[in-house]
Amino acid sequence: MRRGKVRHVIKAPQLEKHQGKNSANSTDYGSALSDSLLFYEAQRSGKLPDNQRVQWRGDSALTDGSVAGADLVGGYYDAGDNVKFGFPMAYTITMLAWGVVEYSSQFSANNQLEYALDAIRWGTDYFIKAHPQPNFLYAEVGDGDSDHACWERPEDMMTPRTVLQIDEQHPGSDLAGETAAALAAASIAFTDVDAGYSSELVSHAEQLFDFGVTYQGKYSDSIPAAQNYYPSSWYQDELAWAAAWLHRATQKQKYMDYLGNPPGGTGGPRTMFSWDDKYVGLQILAAKYVLEKQVADAGNWAGYKDQLEQYICNCVQRGSNNVQKTPGGLLFFNTWANIQYVASASLALVVYSDYLKAAEQVVSCPAGLVYPDDLTGFAKSNGGLHIGPQPKRDQLHGRIWAILSTDGPSQRRIHSINQTKPSPCWMRSRICRMVQQESTKPECHCWRCSRRPRSK
Repeated sequence: MRRGKVRHVIKAPQLEKHQGKNSANSTDYGSALSDSLLFYEAQRSGKLPDNQRVQWRGDSALTDGSVAGADLVGGYYDAGDNVKFGFPMAYTITMLAWGVVEYSSQFSANNQLEYALDAIRWGTDYFIKAHPQPNFLYAEVGDGDSDHACWERPEDMMTPRTVLQIDEQHPGSDLAGETAAALAAASIAFTDVDAGYSSELVSHAEQLFDFGVTYQGKYSDSIPAAQNYYPSSWYQDELAWAAAWLHRATQKQKYMDYLGNPPGGTGGPRTMFSWDDKYVGLQILAAKYVLEKQVADAGNWAGYKDQLEQYICNCVQRGSNNVQKTPGGLLFFNTWANIQYVASASLALVVYSDYLKAAEQVVSCPAGLVYPDDLTGFAKSNGGLHIGPQPKRDQLHGRIWAILSTDGPSQRRIHSINQTKPSPCWMRSRICRMVQQESTKPECHCWRCSRRPRSK
């Protein structure tokens, strides 16, 4: 989620009907997986396909990019906004693709592989559109400030659809690198499904990697509008992360050489894995080469593995600087949107557990040896806490839920997408006056009362 203004904080609806399946000892991961992919369908922007399962959504933002003479229809809206922020969207697609790359058989066994690939492709199709030239990438569509001043469905929005980009004069190595990582990871997911599309993704990924390496800088320095929402702290992690995925996708030595001598170093021990800090993911992919004995356990390669295992030890409470936990036992990384960091940590633990198991290795933590099954067990315990019922004593944030169904929207909204009817004119006018009083902008585009045909 963004580091922006919070619109609403809404307590969870009643969950009695889930209590049988989602007990502390039996979390229904199959339903959680299905519901998660439904969430991405609900976040879609653009012309919706005939097989759209979330039927109460409609077409939206069908002219995105037109102000720049480009077609930027599609992609995903961000969190509770109607803005398309490229940086976190790319990280989302990388992580979705990673899940499919590692666990396609589990997706398939739960009849979710097709939906997962559709979710990935909805993002990668947009990234292809956003990358019309080798050294050019559209970074954002929409205006965060005016969007945050408005509560309106994407189907009816009238906020500015500003288009922002990175190029040779306005570099963004972090954004280029993360988008390259997303496309490279997705290319692996599509290798056996659509070889032609997989090759197209790799081609764009390689161009974006070269762009990010050649013209270096933070995208949020080039695009000041991003600084209030998704500011980047660094870019060398994204470039090395992209190199790791590109090597896995292409097996080209240039990417392995980049990983062996990363300009930004191996990252050191990290405290979290997030949309802004990819070092943990990078370290996992690099440590895999060490475990498989493709590289020597020395130098930077040993650094990747050792630093990763410090993070691993701290997550499972066996390290020298353990991650804080809530009273109910949930890992606590950040006061803002903590669950995203917990989910990323859980994936890291499960993936590394599988790599360790395949290599018949364990992790030596300050508090003792940690076995692969220990990592999986800990990830499941935290997964159960943020998917299933939480202990009553764990009241740090309360539970926030977005209940998405194919029949209708949630009655407890955390996104204006969940609103099925346009806001009444009196409400628009009142909110518009309030916004105008607090804003330096002379008009309030989104609350203008107009009779427009509703889409779909």
